[in-house]
Amino acid sequence: MSLHFCRERSRDGGNTDLMDDVLPLAQRIADQLRDRGETIAIAESSTGGLVSAALLAVPGASSYFLGGAVVYTRAARVALLAIPDAAMASMRAATEPYALLLARTARERFAATWGLAETGAAGPTGNRYGDQAGHCCLALSGPLERTLTLETGATDRLANMRAFAAAALALLADTIT
Repeated sequence: MSLHFCRERSRDGGNTDLMDDVLPLAQRIADQLRDRGETIAIAESSTGGLVSAALLAVPGASSYFLGGAVVYTRAARVALLAIPDAAMASMRAATEPYALLLARTARERFAATWGLAETGAAGPTGNRYGDQAGHCCLALSGPLERTLTLETGATDRLANMRAFAAAALALLADTIT
């Protein structure tokens, strides 16, 4: 029996690892965080843990990675990050303000230097809030705060998950370097 974790078909028909394009970036981030004595906590949704997996794939991750949560549902938001419904009264998921709330909360709960968050609609259809597949909001909270909205225009779930994770890591890398 053969098991291929996180593999998809490339355009030329061969298999490609979903992590191939993000691991070099994760290594660069890890080096920067370690060199600066900084830490990171993650709250992700439609990437399903890919951002955390990329950062944890780098040897020595325990020196900078404090923890993460896949906050895919309201129940996960309440149970894992203790964000009550009242905090959501003026916002909805899959927006930059929501992503920033997740990033700030992850940073605060883990006492990390940085909190990185992602929320969106990976596909193949949009989300219940009216966002199309390929919509993603990212936020970084720490000594600097940044938000970003990404629209891939694609309905391919795995491709969007990969693009969202790469964009989240790029946002972090661009900010800390």
